[in-house]
Amino acid sequence: MIKIKVCGMCDQANISRISSLKVDYLGFIFYRNSKRFIGESPDVQLFAGIPPNIEKVGVFVDEKPFSVIQWSRQYEINTVQLHGAESPYYCNEIQQSGLKVIKAFGISDEFHFEKLVDYMPVCDYFLFDSKTPVHGGSGTKYNWDLLGKYKFGKPFFISGGIGPEDAKRIKELKYEQLYAVDINSRFEIAPGKKNVSLIGKFINEFQQIIS
Repeated sequence: MIKIKVCGMCDQANISRISSLKVDYLGFIFYRNSKRFIGESPDVQLFAGIPPNIEKVGVFVDEKPFSVIQWSRQYEINTVQLHGAESPYYCNEIQQSGLKVIKAFGISDEFHFEKLVDYMPVCDYFLFDSKTPVHGGSGTKYNWDLLGKYKFGKPFFISGGIGPEDAKRIKELKYEQLYAVDINSRFEIAPGKKNVSLIGKFINEFQQIIS
């Protein structure tokens, strides 16, 4: 069963309502330049009511490893998503701290999947997003057919401009390594605040298609 990740959560009431849906991951952005930045010292209550079956993901961009580890421990985050130019050495340091690592890469026609070889031992998942000047949340799609060039066994998340109309199209991709779908900006009322009914409808349609 393909997992669902909802990224860019900021609002406590919204988090509570999204948590009541059949989601597997909730993403919290610790990148200061993001419109969905969780804040320098987010309230622990934002995380406290999330059911244990939903994995909390901290999203970071070229942050100091010590800070990534410290924030993750403070907010009981077990999985981090690295969305910058983090090296395999960096990923290894994070993974050795006991955290699961999702390493994000921006995909374009010029992307070469061979660059992932050195990341294989130090990442638990990859995330393939649209290559844009900003780090995620752009609402822009890339050509998903490019994923056919990915020949490795490491499971990946698909991200980048996924909207309510894309459930059937994602099912048609038929990539064995496709582990999860990451949705964000195209399901928002405002940056960091999600349309609960729209996400619920997408999940229901998605699960009907893949069942």
